[in-house]
Amino acid sequence: MRTVLWFRPATMSTLLLPLLLLLSTLCRLGQSMSREEKLKLRNQVVEMFDHAYSNYMDHAYPADELMPLTCRGRVRGLEPSRGDVDDALGNFSLTLIDSLDTLVLLNKTTEFEEAVRRVLTDVRLDNDIVVSVFETNIRVLGGLLGGHSMAVMLKDAGHHMQWYQDELLHMAKDVGLRLLPAFNTSSGLPYPRVNLRHGIRGPESRTGTETDTCTACAGTIILEFAALSRFTGDPVFEVHARRALDFLWEKRQRNSNLVGTTINIHSGEWVRRDSGVGAGIDSYYEYLLKAYILLGDDLFLQRFNIHYASIMKYISQPPLLLDVHIHKPLLPARTWMDSLLAFFPGLQVLKGDIRPAIETHEMLYQVTKKHNFLPEAFTTDFRVHWAQHPLRPEFAESTYFLYKATKDPYYLEVGRTVLDNLNRFARVPCGFAAMKDVRTGSHEDRMDSFFLAEMFKYLFLLFAEEEDLPFNVEDYIFTTEAHLLPLSLSTAPRAPSPPANTTVQAASLPHLSACVKSLWSEEELDDSNFDWTCPNTRLLFPDPAFPQNLRDPIRSAVDKSCPRPAIHREPGMGRPPLRAQDFMANNPDHLELLRRMGVSLIHLKDGRVQLVQHATQAVSAVAAEDGMRFMQEMMELSSQQQKEQLPPRAVQIVSHPFSGRVVLTSGPAQFGTDLSKSITGVRGFVTVAEPYSGCAELSNAAFVQGRIALLQRGQCMFAEKARHIMKAGAIGGIVIDDNEGSSSDTAPLFQMAGDGRNTDDVTLPLLFLFYKEGNILLEALKEYREVEVLLSDKARDRGRDIQEEEEDCSTDQTSPVPAATLDQSYVRTVELDESAPHNEEVTPEEDVGPAIKRNPEPEEEPAVDKDSSRKSVEAMMADWREDLEAFQQMEDEL
Repeated sequence: MRTVLWFRPATMSTLLLPLLLLLSTLCRLGQSMSREEKLKLRNQVVEMFDHAYSNYMDHAYPADELMPLTCRGRVRGLEPSRGDVDDALGNFSLTLIDSLDTLVLLNKTTEFEEAVRRVLTDVRLDNDIVVSVFETNIRVLGGLLGGHSMAVMLKDAGHHMQWYQDELLHMAKDVGLRLLPAFNTSSGLPYPRVNLRHGIRGPESRTGTETDTCTACAGTIILEFAALSRFTGDPVFEVHARRALDFLWEKRQRNSNLVGTTINIHSGEWVRRDSGVGAGIDSYYEYLLKAYILLGDDLFLQRFNIHYASIMKYISQPPLLLDVHIHKPLLPARTWMDSLLAFFPGLQVLKGDIRPAIETHEMLYQVTKKHNFLPEAFTTDFRVHWAQHPLRPEFAESTYFLYKATKDPYYLEVGRTVLDNLNRFARVPCGFAAMKDVRTGSHEDRMDSFFLAEMFKYLFLLFAEEEDLPFNVEDYIFTTEAHLLPLSLSTAPRAPSPPANTTVQAASLPHLSACVKSLWSEEELDDSNFDWTCPNTRLLFPDPAFPQNLRDPIRSAVDKSCPRPAIHREPGMGRPPLRAQDFMANNPDHLELLRRMGVSLIHLKDGRVQLVQHATQAVSAVAAEDGMRFMQEMMELSSQQQKEQLPPRAVQIVSHPFSGRVVLTSGPAQFGTDLSKSITGVRGFVTVAEPYSGCAELSNAAFVQGRIALLQRGQCMFAEKARHIMKAGAIGGIVIDDNEGSSSDTAPLFQMAGDGRNTDDVTLPLLFLFYKEGNILLEALKEYREVEVLLSDKARDRGRDIQEEEEDCSTDQTSPVPAATLDQSYVRTVELDESAPHNEEVTPEEDVGPAIKRNPEPEEEPAVDKDSSRKSVEAMMADWREDLEAFQQMEDEL
């Protein structure tokens, strides 16, 4: 964070002392990084940004995001739905808008001017598409305001943008007006989604029925909306943002002074009462403090300090930050942490509470070193809970803030680690790819816009000298998306104050001292632990070894809890060794890695490929060792597959016009009804669950009741999906793979495992369909609306009328039977079908965790895949005949 955030204009009632009093007194531990080395790393940051940005412009623009593995743009509606993640996409060239002020900070003025012209010429906002209010605010509105701030700064300097006449600001106001309908609630809290063209509730809007939103979604509006009001002179935006913050403040739990994660936007009741500083709440706290800095209103600081005292009393257990229940804050709510809390040490630096910032950051760094990136979630003993890493910037953000506050060269080395890991493990020919699993190094075809908006800003600032910057960053504040808003806005006309009964009056709390000391009332919380929340070089750093003395015990604790695995040298290309479970026969990068390891492919007549290693053909001895390890893993996987053939299950479409002729091969679950012990199976009409992920209570429970729910793979455990649809009254469930191109023809079946808890409460059957088979079912549902299926251990007699056969049997569908306990891995044979898409998991122990930017919301409506929608049901009969023949052969073998 910038030290300027501690300065206020002279007209303000209180002043904050500069944070960087530490600079002249801190001794350096170890050898400082040379100016030449910092310059080299700074230039490396610029080169990496160029790699990401140019590939977006070359391969994706005007799409919202780049898909770096397939080198094409992600256009919403033309790619398989990813659930909540897609709510950020509005067909408004998101990545370009999000990158505008990054271009200026990195001294790319010419590129910035060209980008602004492109935005003004190409971007359209009147799109009939439902988007996240939160994401559109921080990314699009924030990006346009940051771009406008930079354009005005350059124009005033007299060298660039002389043609600029506030065009970006006019676009920003257009965005603000399109978001305003979402705030039309009795509480003032916004709906989580809005239609860019039709607003809320209307028959064409396809939104406005939601009842819940996350705290951060409603509380991360004030910076962008207030800036828009003060730039334009229209107070309506700031008024609505303040009203939402006031309502959240009033609804805090008065005893603990904590807020929950999810709130009902109409009643104000807390839907989720767990409280932390990570996903769902994070930027609410951030915006309270930054709103004070940007707008000069003491009320925001007073509220922040009351919250902060409770966070430090209940949630902070240095170096951990653990969720608690708001009504019982001494009771932990979960045993894992999510990666979004990595922003909090940076916020603590802004607050002036340096010691816990150092401790939590060090814990995060040690976890990062074990897995190369912060897992999306990790347990209190520092093991992986959710294995994805979508290139989040929060850890780099806190690293920069701590270096800014302490000038400890240790944090430059941390930044170097971040750079190295991005280049070694995430860099691909068309950009940087998110990590699907930090344990295996597998990739996801995803490069979010926040990667360019935030990551490269913080890394550049970390290594840049003051003279490297094109403007004084001390004059700006960073939003949660790292967009730059000028502090001069604090002196601009502000919106009228809300009614007194909706806010806490300033007189009710002690006045600020010159130092940001404890502002909360002694009657509410004991503030003795927070006497010195401003940096004090004598007390915080009594000797030169103080920061290291804080870090060393944490490093030891993490190492002891989770020993670091042996480090294997990669065979080349700056990546870890290729593992057998990750191998994709049609991936050019994997084929190149095989070549370097001396492994060649032999194409067999039946379409499979055979792997053969010649160690002498490897590029080095290390590469040859990696090749031997790869072949051994492949043989083990092949052997395991041969020994443990999974019993497949059948999803048979029995309604007209299919009449049982279409049978889809599916995989079973280790829990729920065991269809192999059911005579009749489970028969019912299918319907798509809402949310499609099935990771929250269903909003269409009335339609799901008595039916078989269709669910998308991802975002939560399989057992959690089953419990949600069972609560809605479903009689069964089908999980459809979200990995494009996967098929039971090319990938072995696997069992869906439980979540580590007792799953005896799940009493319905749950089956898994790969992408190809799932889209056949979705396409049938799209064309015929009412589709009935039979879930069973094997297909019923297709030569008879299905209805007649059912009448011959007992009317009871099935009885709950404990699931068979099978320990089956998802494996690949040494001889592989070359068309096999990929094998993204080592084991099926869990469905992947949430792939969300910040604050997940239920999915608006599932999208049917583009490729499948191109085919009619009749056009896919050829594929179905193959499925029927394959299933008939399978039945004969049984």
